[in-house]
Amino acid sequence: MSGKDNKSKKGLSIREAFLQPSAWTLFFFGFASGLPFLLVAGTLAYWLKENGITLKDITMIASAGLAYSFKFLWAPLVDRLRLPLLGRLGQRRSWLLLTQIVVMIGLMAMASVTPSQLGLFVGLTLLVAFAGATLDIAVDAYRIEIAPVEAQGALVATYSLGYRIALIVTGAVALVLADHTIWPNVYRAMAAVMLIPVLANLLAREPGVTRVHAQNWVEGLRDGVVEPFADFFRRFGGRVGLLILLFILLFKVSDQALVGGIMGPFYLDQGFTKTQIAAVSKVYGIWIGIAGAFLGGVAVVRWGVEKALLAGIVIGALSNLLYLWLIGANGDVAMLTLVISGENLAQGVLGTTAVAYLSALVNQRYTATQYALFSSLITLPGKVLGFYSGRIVEAVGYAPYFWITALAIVPAIGLFFWLKPRVRLNGSTDEIGES
Repeated sequence: MSGKDNKSKKGLSIREAFLQPSAWTLFFFGFASGLPFLLVAGTLAYWLKENGITLKDITMIASAGLAYSFKFLWAPLVDRLRLPLLGRLGQRRSWLLLTQIVVMIGLMAMASVTPSQLGLFVGLTLLVAFAGATLDIAVDAYRIEIAPVEAQGALVATYSLGYRIALIVTGAVALVLADHTIWPNVYRAMAAVMLIPVLANLLAREPGVTRVHAQNWVEGLRDGVVEPFADFFRRFGGRVGLLILLFILLFKVSDQALVGGIMGPFYLDQGFTKTQIAAVSKVYGIWIGIAGAFLGGVAVVRWGVEKALLAGIVIGALSNLLYLWLIGANGDVAMLTLVISGENLAQGVLGTTAVAYLSALVNQRYTATQYALFSSLITLPGKVLGFYSGRIVEAVGYAPYFWITALAIVPAIGLFFWLKPRVRLNGSTDEIGES
């Protein structure tokens, strides 16, 4: 997009904001970002279970999504490395196209190999997860650069809409298709759907950003990697900064522990069909999650970031205990609907309040890198717990596992009260001394 196109009028109306071309470009890019996520985690678990893979192996394989927790490690590469041949599309669109193509090829290869060749299949799953995480990096960078701050609200909204529709397609639609055809055909269909955002990418415009390239790799590493993290510790101090990072690691552990491969086998073990799971969990549940996100936004406005976050942490952890009611439900759809309503509403609240908290910690001079670090850390411990969830369930059962995920939030609550008087949430660059 040219510099002229990038200019946003002061007082941009809602209609103008949502009708700007970049807003709907972000809808398709959001769809592209959401497409691989469940296909290497939740949806994949159903395919693996129906192929006789043990629960402990399912949860380990479906933890390929851990790649999303480490994407900050190679984010500077996406910023600075110009791709050969594709580079003529521009820095952002070239990386977008490369990762979109790799996701498509990876999904098609998974369909051809199938879990019968488990070693190769796992390798392809990791490839798709890595490409999906890199796609996330490219989309976030494109969004930040394509429009000014006052237009970002519409871009985030349309991106989120596209992302959630992708979750419906790869969750609900994929499960329904799997009731009527073989899993390889489902994954081939999902790969074909990526052609839509590929076309959107080819028709999109590159952000009109002048890039200053470092003179050498040492300078590039210092400016792009070292300085954003050094700034964080200068502002908050060493001990407080480390404990903030520890808090970020822990406060969504309950939520993230259920994201991996454990829930698909759990639903099937309680007598639900894939179509029932798709309708309630993957369609109805997503819209309930949107309502929860809205409630989280209201809570931030009414109570402030800290109180809203604490409420989100507590209800998010407690909502995991709702799954205790489903044990032995024997396909009771009404009970499933009730549990999904409570759990998704709570997780929607937690998601919004978490974003508000992380955004308040960022120095706007280093928004992309610092936010990438925070958003990566927030998913890590829960996914590690999810990695071992199959072993835990096989050892103690589903009920103790849900209790473990709920109680895992206790250290984060303790850190919340320790940090509250010591951290100022205003994005200031002033240093905050340690206590």
